[in-house]
Amino acid sequence: MADAEGEFVEYVSARLPSLHRTAFLMCGDAHLADDVVQQTITALYVNWRRVSRVDNVDAYVHRMLVHKLVDEKRLSWAKVRLLGSMPEPRRPPVPPDDELAERDSVVSALAHLPRGQRTVLVLRFLCDLSLADTAAAMGCSEGNVKSQTARALVAVRQVLGVSEMSGRSTK
Repeated sequence: MADAEGEFVEYVSARLPSLHRTAFLMCGDAHLADDVVQQTITALYVNWRRVSRVDNVDAYVHRMLVHKLVDEKRLSWAKVRLLGSMPEPRRPPVPPDDELAERDSVVSALAHLPRGQRTVLVLRFLCDLSLADTAAAMGCSEGNVKSQTARALVAVRQVLGVSEMSGRSTK
């Protein structure tokens, strides 16, 4: 029992920053990402003995994360959110030559995408999952992943003002 718990703690400790980053990029909200990651880790703990025996634990956990995010979005209308203070206003834009600005523009472009397209890009390119692992995590076919990826890349290029052929900004 203690050995399994130690394996769980080791696994979660190593993957927590990556899971949070993935959740944030999929939903665009740091607080929601925290909640979804916590729900995923809780479910992982409950099922750790079974999950630890699968061939690709990371892919399984990514699938759990996607499912928890979908559940959170689908069931969010039933939740009441109480705020102790007003939310912080949006930050002013960062100068375009700054590396932080590039990251912010990518996060902003992801926020313009539908959930499925955003999830595909995050899992494929930021989490570096294979086509098959992405399809498994999303519970869809590989063809669906390919078409979602193609549409998402076109949409991101439009938002960022990047030409497909040159890779350069058109703004």
